[in-house]
Amino acid sequence: MALDALSDVSDEALLVLYANGDPAAARALTLRMTPRVLAFAARILGGDRAEAEDVAQEAMLRLWRVAPDWRQGEAKVTTWLYRVVSNLCTDRLRRRRHADIDSVPEPEDGAPAALARLIEADRAQALETALQALPERQRQAVVLRHLEGLANPDIAEIMDIGVEAVESLVARGKRALTAVLAGRRDELGYEDEI
Repeated sequence: MALDALSDVSDEALLVLYANGDPAAARALTLRMTPRVLAFAARILGGDRAEAEDVAQEAMLRLWRVAPDWRQGEAKVTTWLYRVVSNLCTDRLRRRRHADIDSVPEPEDGAPAALARLIEADRAQALETALQALPERQRQAVVLRHLEGLANPDIAEIMDIGVEAVESLVARGKRALTAVLAGRRDELGYEDEI
């Protein structure tokens, strides 16, 4: 099947097509899902792109392994995949806690040219730093809800908790982010904005 013809096919249907031997379905699903899981992993792992790429690759490999046994209707591919990424990131974060601080690489300096890009980079870094200050479960819930745009029931399934717990984690996380970032409003160029 042509790649363009697969753009409107659901994730679940693409996975089943791949399991039945359609390589175009695998390419379409990879192109659709990899950027999303890579971005999610990078946010959870504090911006470590190399480690996020490893996580995304491992998650996609696990998806291909489970494809022949996929039971449509039991879970959405995105929900299953985000949960796998979440678990892989949690494992890596636990291993990091035992690493020496000197072994953690310094963040890269992007050095954007325009003032607006500098301000946006500062804001993004402030958000990343504030996110890293949150407890792991709050950070996961906030990232999934507000940066990945997932609905609370999907987040509940990914995190293996109830919807009310998701709402609580997101609310507490947003309050903590607001408190951390409130004192930096002028510094981040928000003084003129309403």
